[in-house]
Amino acid sequence: MDSGVAVFGGATLTPSVSSSLATNVRLFHLSPHRRTSHLAAFRSTSHLFTHSSSFKSPLKPHIFLPHLVASLEVEETYIMIKPDGVQRGLVGEIISRFEKKGFKLTALKLFECPKELAEEHYKDLQSKPFFPKLISYITSGPVVCMAWEGVGVVASARKLIGATNPLNAEPGTIRGDLAVQTGRNVVHGSDSPENGKREIALWFKEGEVCEWAPILEPWLKE
Repeated sequence: MDSGVAVFGGATLTPSVSSSLATNVRLFHLSPHRRTSHLAAFRSTSHLFTHSSSFKSPLKPHIFLPHLVASLEVEETYIMIKPDGVQRGLVGEIISRFEKKGFKLTALKLFECPKELAEEHYKDLQSKPFFPKLISYITSGPVVCMAWEGVGVVASARKLIGATNPLNAEPGTIRGDLAVQTGRNVVHGSDSPENGKREIALWFKEGEVCEWAPILEPWLKE
């Protein structure tokens, strides 16, 4: 390859260019292992989201899926504006985000949470070292309890709320726009359809959840 022209990958190269590639070309002939590692950079994009046993990598190229995927079923979720959200006057702001999304409010009340109810609500976190502080926080002032209904409302509400740590929450989410600390993250949302039903039953008495049909419903759902 030190005279004339060279053909590389179907392209004709001049002597000056081909000589500058000589070192790199020789790398492909060292061994099958070296050849694989260098040619990996030229893999087809069709392999980006598949796992091939012939391609060894410490990172598995699987598609990332969120923890909770919105369903096409009508669901219920429990949303609670925490004491800091109430004290900061964010109640109207937060409610409007769910209304604008098109979800249906079926229950709403301002409520002072007793310690026993807070402990039952967060019972899955009893073993955590921050549990006593969490209970003290939730019972430190009134909360706004809400039940919302809609297609895929549980997953969608979680996206509207944003990440638990507000500093990691995306701009446009409630926590991303309105909070800065995990310990003052403004709002709670059910993390599954099952917990949505459980929490609504826990925070609302029989008869407090309303069944009604919004007149705008035909413009929100097919």
